[in-house]
Amino acid sequence: QVQLVESGGGLVQAGGSLRLSCAASGSIFSIYTMAWYRQAPGKPRELVAAITSGGSTIYADSVKGRFTISRDNAKNTQYLQMDSLKFEDTALYYCAAGQPALSALRLPSMYYYWGQGTQVTVSS
Repeated sequence: QVQLVESGGGLVQAGGSLRLSCAASGSIFSIYTMAWYRQAPGKPRELVAAITSGGSTIYADSVKGRFTISRDNAKNTQYLQMDSLKFEDTALYYCAAGQPALSALRLPSMYYYWGQGTQVTVSS
């Protein structure tokens, strides 16, 4: 069992930056692929970025070059550095953990554990 707690969300102006954190407890953090998803009102949940236990990363096309996912296994924490934020990045951001195959990294059903979410609001 893994418990995930997100932090770092807030209100920021367009062009600004935020760093989200996700602290994990309860199991061996290093074995899991970690991911950030987001969901805006009326829209489906979408993958923002994921990082495997080996450090491989994938990103949504809409955030490539602006967001960076990372993990610190010693601290059982993953991060999402978000730069050059846009209004359309406004959403509830969720941390997730699982062990999906590389071909299934984008599928939310492949992640066993989810946090409660942290709100990111970008004002235009």
